[in-house]
Amino acid sequence: MFRHIFIKKNSMYLAAHFCNMAILCQAFFVLENVVFDEHTREVDYNDKSVTENTRAAYPIEYIPNSKIPCVGPHPKNVILLACDAFGVLPPISKLDLAQTMYHFISGYTALVAGTEEGVKEPRATFSACFGAAFIMLHPTKYAAMLAEKMQAQGATGWLVNTGWSGGSHGAGSRIKLAYTRKIIDAIHSGSLLNATYHKTEIFGLEIPNEVEGVPYEILEPMNAWEDKEAYKDTLLKLAGLFRNNFETFTSHKIGDDGKLTEEILAAGPNF
Repeated sequence: MFRHIFIKKNSMYLAAHFCNMAILCQAFFVLENVVFDEHTREVDYNDKSVTENTRAAYPIEYIPNSKIPCVGPHPKNVILLACDAFGVLPPISKLDLAQTMYHFISGYTALVAGTEEGVKEPRATFSACFGAAFIMLHPTKYAAMLAEKMQAQGATGWLVNTGWSGGSHGAGSRIKLAYTRKIIDAIHSGSLLNATYHKTEIFGLEIPNEVEGVPYEILEPMNAWEDKEAYKDTLLKLAGLFRNNFETFTSHKIGDDGKLTEEILAAGPNF
């Protein structure tokens, strides 16, 4: 016998699914931001009247192939994801420490249809540390902590763009998922650590000259654009958005001596 218990929190509803037993009442999962029938307690998963962002949480033990305890070694790769609606960022870039911090603090991506209510087409957005709404400290504090851990463990930073290629949204095309998978596989296999690279203009990003299974014209954004002048104009436009966004953080010291602050500022677009 099962029942749902709903708790209202900040005008949203949390639903806990409990087993109705005399001795043990064990939580099976938690639902957040769902709409339900107050009489039958049945959840309507198709109702988006409150929000499109509904969530569920359940014990890790419910996944058959989960590894218990869920503890692994320190990561060797830190992958920052971006969905570039302008179509000018490479699908894969190797970042030095300062660049990793810069793009981590910037938190650039694009809101695409289906991620938030009212979003019908992609638009650029910046969310510090890729989660500004959820962090308690200043973004630079988290950047300093990440830098310390990456240095201590020898981790490599990467920027992976899953957005557009060959033009901005409406003109270009979305980078194929198959290409992104090949890129992620190459990162985890370690093959990209031994690859040869060249730097892009403006952002100074290092692009691998070759990734198995990924066309070169995709790796080098400008090659995918027919109108090279339009590409350069769009690149400058995005660089300007980055620079304007980062002005908020220029007065904050990162690290003990502030040296990292100067390095991070220098890691931004140069134009």
